[in-house]
Amino acid sequence: MAERKERAMEAAGPKLDPERERAILTTTLEVLAETGYEALRLDTVAARAKASKATLYRHWPGKAELVVHAVQCYEQYDFAKDADTGSLRGDLIATLAGMRDMMSGPPGQLMTGLVAALQKDADLARVVRTSMLEDKQQVTRRLLDRAIARGELPADTDPDIFQEVATGVMFMRIFLSGEPVDEKYLAHLADDILIPLMARRFND
Repeated sequence: MAERKERAMEAAGPKLDPERERAILTTTLEVLAETGYEALRLDTVAARAKASKATLYRHWPGKAELVVHAVQCYEQYDFAKDADTGSLRGDLIATLAGMRDMMSGPPGQLMTGLVAALQKDADLARVVRTSMLEDKQQVTRRLLDRAIARGELPADTDPDIFQEVATGVMFMRIFLSGEPVDEKYLAHLADDILIPLMARRFND
């Protein structure tokens, strides 16, 4: 998470005082929760955070960058912790548990609002795809590299399988069906769906 913050701020320009940055990002999340992405205005964020609009633009090129950075820096967003448990199964279950906790909490609620806005806002779509998705892909790549090194997966395992399948299934259960995503279900998802899909070339 610290690396993600540093990358975002390096792209944004000179660093703000940490307390000022925290105040602006917290205010951004508050306004986002109240208004949704489309209706969020930087003037509102600036006024409530007691910062000038010019300050926001000096550190974030636009609304999309500010909102995505705020969501990324949200404490509970960091579901993609590099859970190195020593086995593919353990890593998958730990990562799935983090995804569940994030999607079930405030960050997940904010993300659902952003997903709807992605279809209408090209700038937001660009920032999300080059920032948030990159974070997830890096964690997945490290997870796969460890499993390949241990001989648990073939070297040509598709890195997109985990993100596409796991994200889709978790989104369906948490936001649509409302069915439980308990430890038993996470084990089922890892054992009966993800691992067979990811390791299928061993049996070809």
